Amino acid sequence: MEKDIKKNINKKYVISGIGIFGLLVIVMLGGCIEEKPGINQTEGKILIATTILPEKEFIEKVGKDKVEVLVMVPPGANPHTYEPTPKQMEMLSKAKIYAMVGSGIEFELGWMDKFKEINKNMMIINLSEGINLMKFEGSHKHKKSEDLHEHNHDHGHNHHHAGIDPHVWTSVKNAKIMVENIYNGLIKVDTKNENYYRKNKENYINELENLDAEISKIMEKTKSKKFIISHPAFGYFAKDYGLKQISIEYEGKEPSPKWIEKVIKEAKENNITLVFVSPQFNTKTAEIIAKEIDGKVVSVNPLAENYVENMKKFAENFE
Repeated sequence: MEKDIKKNINKKYVISGIGIFGLLVIVMLGGCIEEKPGINQTEGKILIATTILPEKEFIEKVGKDKVEVLVMVPPGANPHTYEPTPKQMEMLSKAKIYAMVGSGIEFELGWMDKFKEINKNMMIINLSEGINLMKFEGSHKHKKSEDLHEHNHDHGHNHHHAGIDPHVWTSVKNAKIMVENIYNGLIKVDTKNENYYRKNKENYINELENLDAEISKIMEKTKSKKFIISHPAFGYFAKDYGLKQISIEYEGKEPSPKWIEKVIKEAKENNITLVFVSPQFNTKTAEIIAKEIDGKVVSVNPLAENYVENMKKFAENFE
């Protein structure tokens, strides 16, 4: 009896030893497996880095379950001033593609060279390729009227000084071009799934075309063709639908009392009762103007992730 007990105990130790040895072998082998850059090993997805949240929807609509998206400017952050975290930089080093806005947004002007150094094998896609960049509406007037705004802007950020409006994605027509550019980049790194990406791209572009048509119908019914906004992020949207954007701030500068008076006067003359504000910027001046015109402040986020839903919501405010 005693011998049997000892025999069983020894047997258990042998089995346990084999189990531990096997586990060590698996761990060692796992450490020897070469990790492919840009590929999520657990899910086999292509890691694509991008700058802002609207691009995330564009990428995911084309790539669907074959891509994972790293957004460098997180929700609520300002792409004119944001600095990436060490964790983001670590993840970026594993990305296969960087889909940059490419329109002169300050975050990219300040960081893209560094990103390229960190990940030399990363493909860079310029999503603004094929888009006609435009200047901020009325930029020449502001330059001739220096007294309209206070000069307390941080000159370390300089894309505004060229007068170019970087907010290309607020045009649904531009969004279609950006989606095409994403598709063209994806099929270069994953040619075997070209048909899959093409079908997804065509479906989403069809969705964008329906959105464009819906917004056009809304704008046809809108009496006022002018709107006031705290930060001039919707210039391309305004151009698409024959609207005029009246910006409270310009080139990152706080408005002077003289400029505020001018905006209030124009609002009253055009029966404007809404003042749009972006959550990334100060709303104090917008609230003052809204009070003076017996209007109200409406939050609109040009950097929202749900692009189609967000653009439709913005247009519906005009009704």
